[in-house]
Amino acid sequence: MPHVVVEPVTEGRFARFGLALATWTERWFPDPLVFAFIGVLFVYVAGIIAGESPSNLALQAGKSFWALLPFTMQMVMVIVGGYVVAATPLVRSAIRGLAGIPKSPRSAIALIALFGVLTSLLSWGLSLIFGGLLVREMAQRVKGLDYRAAGAAGYLGLGTVSMLGLSSSPAMLMATRGSIPPALYSISGLIPLTQTLFLWQSGVTIAVLVVTSVLVAWLSAPSAKNAKTIDDFGLEFVPVSDALEPPTRPGERLEHSPILSVLVAAILLFYLINLFATSPQGALAALDLNTYNLMFLAIAILLHWRPKRFLRAVNECIPATGGVIIQFPIYAMIFGMIGGTGLAEKLANFFARISTHETYSLLVAAYSALLGMFVPSAGSKWIVEAPYVLRAAIVNHVHLGWVVQIYNAAEALPNLLNPFWMLPLLGILRLKARDLVGYSALQFMVQAPIVLFLCWFFGRSLEFVAPVISK
Repeated sequence: MPHVVVEPVTEGRFARFGLALATWTERWFPDPLVFAFIGVLFVYVAGIIAGESPSNLALQAGKSFWALLPFTMQMVMVIVGGYVVAATPLVRSAIRGLAGIPKSPRSAIALIALFGVLTSLLSWGLSLIFGGLLVREMAQRVKGLDYRAAGAAGYLGLGTVSMLGLSSSPAMLMATRGSIPPALYSISGLIPLTQTLFLWQSGVTIAVLVVTSVLVAWLSAPSAKNAKTIDDFGLEFVPVSDALEPPTRPGERLEHSPILSVLVAAILLFYLINLFATSPQGALAALDLNTYNLMFLAIAILLHWRPKRFLRAVNECIPATGGVIIQFPIYAMIFGMIGGTGLAEKLANFFARISTHETYSLLVAAYSALLGMFVPSAGSKWIVEAPYVLRAAIVNHVHLGWVVQIYNAAEALPNLLNPFWMLPLLGILRLKARDLVGYSALQFMVQAPIVLFLCWFFGRSLEFVAPVISK
């Protein structure tokens, strides 16, 4: 039975503002693909203004259309890995347990926000799926829970701290020799995780953003009277059963047998343990994007226990990957127009010219957030942006590892406005982006000045170390 809690009718300032933003975005907000198309046209026009040939810009865009296919597959596997882990009986049981804790809509939304940001430090893919399933469970238990505000709370990790955690593709990329494009490696060399994710400045930044995001979610939660609940959306979710239909044919018995799952998972886990144990640069150096995805899949295979259940979870999450598959080639066009022409060099010179050691962090943070509105992919946008921001950082003697973290913190902000990474969550909630963006936009207004300040403030505390580039 749902909890029944009487809440005050009078809304606080944050709650009133959140309701107003939600009403506006439900009417005016477009589909995420529109942002990608606008980004292509924006860079094309900017290139022409900067003196590049219109025909060369178009040729480079088309030539690069498939350039990010390996990275696209890695991003798809992040979503798949996160979903299949979140869909295991063990994790679903934990979700049901968490959903029984809060006794009011406001406390439910705050709890969703807390676990949304904390799980994103482990994996942004897991955060989206875990958050979506938790929102669905809470919405059916807590009477008067605003489904829009709860959904936005489940998404908060992607707009705050996810790229400061272990699924940061830029940090993993820069720490992995085989993944860095040669042109980028020749500028910065390797940047180990100890100089990015595991700086104490990064830890303090994470703590501040976690507290802030949960507090804003708490304050902006509307009362039951003004809430738009799951019933108002006409949604009903049938609980997923862990039971499987018994095999009816001899060939189906292997699908239901845990023996194959255990053996395959054991082989993969043995490989991973050996990889971490024998890495010449230490265990952290072996933690790249491919290794991270493999860890999640191996754990999911083991926790699902039976191949049939694992495959069912994979099939359930494939629709959530559609946006990534179709939009990443669009972002590759932008990469081609910047990297394949003189735009990258011009941007590098521009940043070196207008920035100083004192102002660099603030300028790059603001720029990364702005560009993220059109290219909402941390990994592919980093490949576009890194060559010129790292060159400018070397000129201004700015700590290169903190440049990666400036990017990670600032790049997440536009995710609160550009709903591209909402797509897996929206598929679980059966909502449109316009339903959630009002509340995530409120978070953006609070988080943006805090992120910019922290990037600038901590940038002053780190000393520059010249890159070491080996053959």
